Amino acid sequence: MQHDYDGQNSQTPQQSGKQKVALVHDFLLYPGGAEVVLQTLAEMYPDAPIYTLLYDKKRMGDFLPGRDIRTSFLQKWPRWIRKRHRWLLPFYGSAIEAMDLRDFDLVISSSGAWSKGLVTRLNTRHIAYIHSPMRYIWDENERYMRRIVGRNSFVLRQIFSYLRVWDYQAAQRPDRLIANSHYTQQRIAKYYRKDAPVVYPPAYKKSLQQTTDSTTPNTQKPFVVIARLSPYKNVALAMDVCAKLRLPLTIVGTGDEYKKLAKRTSEHIVLRGWVSEEEKNTILANARALLFPCEDDFGIVCVEALAAGVPVIALGRGGAKEIITDGVHGVLFADPTTEVMADGMRRFLVQEESFDPATLRIRAQDFSKERFERQMRTVISHIQEQ
Repeated sequence: MQHDYDGQNSQTPQQSGKQKVALVHDFLLYPGGAEVVLQTLAEMYPDAPIYTLLYDKKRMGDFLPGRDIRTSFLQKWPRWIRKRHRWLLPFYGSAIEAMDLRDFDLVISSSGAWSKGLVTRLNTRHIAYIHSPMRYIWDENERYMRRIVGRNSFVLRQIFSYLRVWDYQAAQRPDRLIANSHYTQQRIAKYYRKDAPVVYPPAYKKSLQQTTDSTTPNTQKPFVVIARLSPYKNVALAMDVCAKLRLPLTIVGTGDEYKKLAKRTSEHIVLRGWVSEEEKNTILANARALLFPCEDDFGIVCVEALAAGVPVIALGRGGAKEIITDGVHGVLFADPTTEVMADGMRRFLVQEESFDPATLRIRAQDFSKERFERQMRTVISHIQEQ
């Protein structure tokens, strides 16, 4: 098993007449942690076109301004179909395989599911940065099935079986897989039978230090959740705990569970939905603590909170364990249940004064953009030398 990729060769082959580079990302529908990685890759290769399955220009147009965005054939389908992502599930694999990348010498994909399945020509080098093996067909497939149909489904089980075969085969195509955490590295080894070096995402934001309001007492600040509102993010758990302890909570994000969660808001639990990046950073920087109640593959928002001097209360599983030291950068709780998370919240309230913002910011700098770029350059250089 390989560990962090921290080679010292920082020479990146530049895009020129001899080398044409393309970037590929699953979806450009709303900004999140995976999109932060793509944004940095786009800065590393300013002339590279960006391919994606679906693109929401209204929401994402300012995220990658002026870039050449090229979409799959799915973008031409009616908008009412494109908005229902689950209906398109059977077509994503063929759509990514149909992308014409024959003109490029180097392809870097940012893949949470589909982009690693690109079909490239023999001499094209393909490096796939893996945010996560498809969670809903591997370790979450039974739970996902119950959410969709509420019972065992022979048809859905056959679809998942097909997708697992496709996903495994797709993971064999790139010249190199890169994991965004040791947790993801272990899942890649289990499901894809591939080694993958770890390159942590470029999560640290120095600008977050400048938006903190130090005049408001902590007791008057809300706890904050910032996440895509998907079931596995466990936002409902955070809402239940804050309601039980009568603590104010602000939720930022949008997704499949928005309408469901909106029905559970109250005077003290506010659902903000989608906000601009600037507004999101202000909300985060002025939070009492960030709540991260899910088992995720990394958790860029945890690093963003630390960069703002804000402690994190997180489920002690997955990538959060690689970011947060219990009692130093926040509190880790063991199980995603109301009672256990509430106990973690109570421990935080007791220890709250001991969390030093300077210590939190120093920890966040371990996940800098400079480190990400250096390590990615090393991987790319080694692959191209082979």
